[in-house]
Amino acid sequence: MSFPNRDKEDCYASEARILCSLRRCQASRIQGLSALEGTYSGREQNIDNLRAAVTRADWYDPELNAKVEEFCRHYGTVILPTRPAMPWHKGKIESGINYGQENALKGRSFPSLSGQNLYLSEWESGVADTRIHGTTRQQVGKVFLEVERAKLLPLPAGLFPVFEEAPRTVHRDGYIELRRAYYSVPPEYVGRQVWARWESRLLRVFNQRREVIAVHVLAEPGQFTTDPAHLHSPYRQVVQQSLEQLLDRARLIGPQTGSWAEAMVQQRGPIGTRVLHGLLALAKKHQAKTLESATQKALHHGTWRLRDLRTLIEQAAPSPQLDFLETHPLIRNLETYRDCVPDCFNSTPINPT
Repeated sequence: MSFPNRDKEDCYASEARILCSLRRCQASRIQGLSALEGTYSGREQNIDNLRAAVTRADWYDPELNAKVEEFCRHYGTVILPTRPAMPWHKGKIESGINYGQENALKGRSFPSLSGQNLYLSEWESGVADTRIHGTTRQQVGKVFLEVERAKLLPLPAGLFPVFEEAPRTVHRDGYIELRRAYYSVPPEYVGRQVWARWESRLLRVFNQRREVIAVHVLAEPGQFTTDPAHLHSPYRQVVQQSLEQLLDRARLIGPQTGSWAEAMVQQRGPIGTRVLHGLLALAKKHQAKTLESATQKALHHGTWRLRDLRTLIEQAAPSPQLDFLETHPLIRNLETYRDCVPDCFNSTPINPT
């Protein structure tokens, strides 16, 4: 990583930091950049066109990953991807990597990744920063402290948060699914794609303009988290209309199925919309009279889970009767097997002489 001095474009800080990681992924890249930004807050950073940072490589108009763009805004810096397959366009960085590999790491092995990074930290301060640079003919650490450091921006109040994010589609009931848990969003986004960003305890949902539309505490798998503002939104009628349409379709199956569907929605709340979809899927596989019998038993016992309804349907199904066939093209006649019996099994005794 190099930090250009804006007052003199041909002067670069030869100060360097090396951080090793086990994986070449976006999380490792962000953690490495955050660790470096904890020491330096540069105005520009040159990086390779790795997929973890650059979505689309272009010398004039590159497209960065959304998470990397957030990192840049947090630290007030700019990332400039280099030309693809042209390492000489970042010679200062490549020469620094070669110096670290040949001087610090060559011929050495380490018991762990933390031990390797600890050794590199000591090597940087004790060897790399005290050397006389081949181009400037000055001590690297001294030049950085006296000249280059004043040209860098101040650090923000906190480190860049470590988070994950992924696109999600809002279901008809106004919820998105994340790690088998469900979170409400404003009902006007039903059927549309949003971005979910989660940290260790918090989930934020963004629209396509990267505006926050929902914030939730992370829930356990199977749980539903609902913001009351989403239930009382004027756009909630979109979800209610979808719910009523599903109930109407359940009532068409039969009176018992319709009554069970209505009671289930009252008992289970928002999750009832998804259960209704499962109920209608069962109606495509089983006859109406079978579903009516199962829902009548479910109403009597007060059970509102779809898996219990499936169990009742399986119990009501008649057991298949297997008839034994006397003749079949694959079944040979017994006389055929008699011809295959060897002579040693014949009843006629054999004369030993």
